[in-house]
Amino acid sequence: MHVIACGSPYGQGGVGQHFAQVVEDARAAGTLAYYLTPRPRAGDEPGRTVSLAPFVALRRFTPLRFHPSWTSWGKGEYFDRAVARCLKAEGHGPAESFVGFVGKTLYSFRQAAACGAERLELIAVNSHVDALWRQHRQAAQQTGIHDSWLNAAQRRKTLREIERADLVHVHSEYTRRSFLDAGVPERKLRRMTLRVDGRFVPPEERPEDGTFRVVYIGRLEATKGVTLLLDAFARLSVRRAELTLMGGWSSRAMRRAVSARLARDPRVSVAPGDPLPVLHRADVLVHPTFEDGFGYAPMEALACGVPVVVTEDTGMKEYVREGVNGYVVPTGDVDALIERMEHLARTPLRPFAAESAPSWSAPAPSRPYSTSLAAF
Repeated sequence: MHVIACGSPYGQGGVGQHFAQVVEDARAAGTLAYYLTPRPRAGDEPGRTVSLAPFVALRRFTPLRFHPSWTSWGKGEYFDRAVARCLKAEGHGPAESFVGFVGKTLYSFRQAAACGAERLELIAVNSHVDALWRQHRQAAQQTGIHDSWLNAAQRRKTLREIERADLVHVHSEYTRRSFLDAGVPERKLRRMTLRVDGRFVPPEERPEDGTFRVVYIGRLEATKGVTLLLDAFARLSVRRAELTLMGGWSSRAMRRAVSARLARDPRVSVAPGDPLPVLHRADVLVHPTFEDGFGYAPMEALACGVPVVVTEDTGMKEYVREGVNGYVVPTGDVDALIERMEHLARTPLRPFAAESAPSWSAPAPSRPYSTSLAAF
């Protein structure tokens, strides 16, 4: 049996979706003991709530809220220690395995081992932390905005988690290769397949009004390349075009950068809410990130029949068939973003893009991950 812990709410955001699939795969395989999260699925008996309310209050009333990396580290530390206390309170560990997400698992690993866990499994959401560190530094140098959620303390903790783990689960060839390049033994790595929710399907019809609609979905951060996309869109030589950004910012510098662009260019908008209706109207989704271990948003776009432009440092790039459902461009290259968007405005790929993304609806098991959880 397996105990699974994640600091993101079940099904919320990219990590939360990842977590939900892991939970449901284990449930379908009959290996789920229980799971711990700030917000379990409603009415789910195996779900255990680990409240982050004290940390949220601390962040709200202290300067911590102005520092994304220390906020991320503090939240991870609080959750990790809370999970360790929960494991200790249970009085016994999981019969087989404890599964935790990277950066929030070191104390949980120690307590799970003390409680008798036979195996410690780590889910790597991003590439190896050293590669991630380099990419975030590149983003800061190129954009002038320092909004990385990763700091030296979290980097050190993550390296210790990787060393302590018996298995590390990766979910793209991009992430797997980064761990091998960092010297992690191949025998320690397990490849899993992530899928998008089955509700992401092409619409019955799309608008044909002559407007070229560009969409970005995700956190509005320099590390995600958002400022590069804004620069590229400003230089786009397309007569009628719109750029919709779906997401929130985590730093004041990014808020200022986006707000300034909104004030200058009425074609750019920030839209909250469900991304599905926006994807159903989109001509292309651009994912200009400096690093993303997978990238749910471009996968959801492919499932909706929307072509994508992603960078070489996007894990899901292995699903992109060049010139068929999208393009892969060099990371940090504004000119390449412009060229591909203008090409798509002239030569749409959308009719060919819908078949490329594996879909998922709970509780269908993912064979690669079910194997890694159930067979050891």
